[in-house]
Amino acid sequence: MSKTKAHTLVSWIGWNDLQGILSPDQKNCSVGPVAATLDTKQFERVELLYDYPQGQVMPYLNWLREKFSFTVNAHAAPLSSPVNFGDIYLQANRHLSRLQAEECQLSILLSPGTPAMQAVWILLGKTRYPSKFFQSSREEGVQEVNVPFELAAEYVPAAKNIGSEKLNTLAEPGVPVNAAFDNIITQNPRMLELKAQAQILAERDVPVLILGETGTGKELFARAIHNASNRRDKSFVPLNCGAISPELVDSVLFGHKKGAFTGAITDKPGVFEQAHGGTLFLDEFGELQPHVQVRLLRVLQEKVFVPVGGEKEHQVNVRLITATHRNLLHEVANGNFREDLFYRIAVGTLHLPPLREREGDLSILADSLVTAICEKDLALEHKKISADAKNLILKQPWKGNVRELYSTLLRAALWCKGKDISAEDLQLAMFEIPRGKTDLMAMDVSQGVDIQEIISELVSVYIRKALEHTGQNKTRAAQLLGLKNYQTLNNWMEKYGIS
Repeated sequence: MSKTKAHTLVSWIGWNDLQGILSPDQKNCSVGPVAATLDTKQFERVELLYDYPQGQVMPYLNWLREKFSFTVNAHAAPLSSPVNFGDIYLQANRHLSRLQAEECQLSILLSPGTPAMQAVWILLGKTRYPSKFFQSSREEGVQEVNVPFELAAEYVPAAKNIGSEKLNTLAEPGVPVNAAFDNIITQNPRMLELKAQAQILAERDVPVLILGETGTGKELFARAIHNASNRRDKSFVPLNCGAISPELVDSVLFGHKKGAFTGAITDKPGVFEQAHGGTLFLDEFGELQPHVQVRLLRVLQEKVFVPVGGEKEHQVNVRLITATHRNLLHEVANGNFREDLFYRIAVGTLHLPPLREREGDLSILADSLVTAICEKDLALEHKKISADAKNLILKQPWKGNVRELYSTLLRAALWCKGKDISAEDLQLAMFEIPRGKTDLMAMDVSQGVDIQEIISELVSVYIRKALEHTGQNKTRAAQLLGLKNYQTLNNWMEKYGIS
């Protein structure tokens, strides 16, 4: 048996409402638009918003509740200005969304409030929250309003309503400064174990090495470790070592003195000095050259450094967290990374799995990312991923990991014309990045590989080459590939989807 929806009137409380309370010597005074509407039309509850001081509103609410037997709810809805469309929209949308979730049958009283309030009611009542409209005046009484047009604003791509600066902000989300372990969204057993290990490391002032492919969340883990440590009240200084030119790396790490080189017009502290007492996060740590590794080893061993062009040693107390997508043990074996430095930084080690290996995480992570995107701009509010789009997400390898997934969902949300991001929206937002010719033979197996995909790519490349060489003669192509006959070649082509 279906639940009956409560017929609910929604309205702002206006000045005429507050002035309209009847008293024995005010028999001819108007009772205000809200009370007049409730007197005339049948409702089961009323939901009122107000931006007046509570002392002014409470007498009116007490009078209203005595006058009518049904539920009267009132909600403070502070505005920076009664004509600020952004504030009005946020308040009105929040309460209409709540009432829609409670399955109310909505009616909106347009009369109280400013023209900006009325415009927002019409926008929301004609697009997101289907409603009846009423207006009340002393001259015409209470009337249902027919708004004789449809609003298509909701079906315009959200990107049209977002400025360039905001788009750039959305495209580079970064990691929250106050990131905690709760920000790491997962239900995967391996990731849950890593979170637990990271929390233990956070409580111990030891160097941490975070390994993992690009986009797996290494900085998120690093910030969470810092924020859970006893250094949380000090600086967290991140640095991407791969983005520093070799001739400036010493200066960036250890600072320089005025006149140390051309352009050094003042003393400048390096990241070690900036992070004193706190945490220094060196991302892409495996990119540092051997001569820099030597200086780093001394800082870690003796806790002192000398700025470029300086003579005096500086004491430093930092907690070092490093991260890299490289296999540093391989780099050590090949002579590209100092073994003594490796063991210095790898006291606590976390190896983050790629997204494709985080079973059970793709769906909840995608939902979480869309929610985060929508919270950053009203134009994207209430976007969600459809079932067919989720199925498509689950089929993708996401070689760029969380970063690629976020970027794809952002593009889909920007150009999606409705509330639901469809599989078509998602498909249009995806990039197909071709592999380099040497990638298949140079992949780092310690980071995880898809052997079936590698086989498929190799088979596809050589079958196509053989067919091209033989002018599409399958018998000759089969011979060139060492296959028994053209039928075997057909079977391979069918198995690997080669047309």
